[in-house]
Amino acid sequence: MFIFGTGVKEVARLPSELAQNIADLIRVRGWKKGMHLPERLLAEELRVSESPIRGALKTLAEAGLLTYTAGEGYVIEAPERREEMRAEGGEEDATYLQIASDRMEGRIAGRMSESELMRRYGLSRANVLKILSRIASEGWIERLPGNGWEFLPMLTSEDAYRQSFRFRLLNEPAAILEPTFVLNEAALLACREQQQALIAGDVHRATAADLFEINSRLHETILECSNNSFIIDSVKRINRLRRLMELGSKVERTATVAFCHEHVQILDLLLENRRTEAADALRLHLGLVSRKKTGF
Repeated sequence: MFIFGTGVKEVARLPSELAQNIADLIRVRGWKKGMHLPERLLAEELRVSESPIRGALKTLAEAGLLTYTAGEGYVIEAPERREEMRAEGGEEDATYLQIASDRMEGRIAGRMSESELMRRYGLSRANVLKILSRIASEGWIERLPGNGWEFLPMLTSEDAYRQSFRFRLLNEPAAILEPTFVLNEAALLACREQQQALIAGDVHRATAADLFEINSRLHETILECSNNSFIIDSVKRINRLRRLMELGSKVERTATVAFCHEHVQILDLLLENRRTEAADALRLHLGLVSRKKTGF
């Protein structure tokens, strides 16, 4: 049985694994019942071709999580099951966060084998591979020839962290004003619904990893509307680099709720086609977040 589990997404090739990755992606992105799932979008997200995506979607439809309509394709049918997800994924999340903390603090080497990770964290090979697939999909580790893995560069200094916000302040508001900007109403509405769910109480149940993924994806969804690949790719790379620093920080739930309200305001301005005001609101929001998180 497929569940909307805790993993953000995993790079996979087997149809059954890829189907679980899509289910994970639906849960993390907060995509709701009735949303259309384009094969191209999923292929880009999971870094595979569209052909295996079709097989995975068929598997999910047979499991009752999706429905298929000729001419429309696949749409989400089953709702999220947050409590089931959280209970089954708690141990995996704890190990994932421990690896992130150990890497940030330099307690583990830049290169590790699967056997070394199994011994250090007391995991089975299957669990190690699942966590490594999750980390690889987030962009901070990659497989070496054989069974070794290498951690990739990340933001580890406060100065670099502040610079990442300066870069975002310069580029994210500008992206909204790009002449190639085309509103993706469905994607923005999905983001808005997810922000409203956080405001309504989900913020107190979400993990730090959940919140990072939800909020970074919102910003990336806005940037994708710009159709400027240089801005989109640059900010996505920064988000991958700052992930561990964010996960290592204490989550301030009250501040997060305030930021969610700001996100909703920005989305509403975009949906009303008030792009100049939306860019100003985004600039103000990023400034406030930067001061809250870095002191500048």
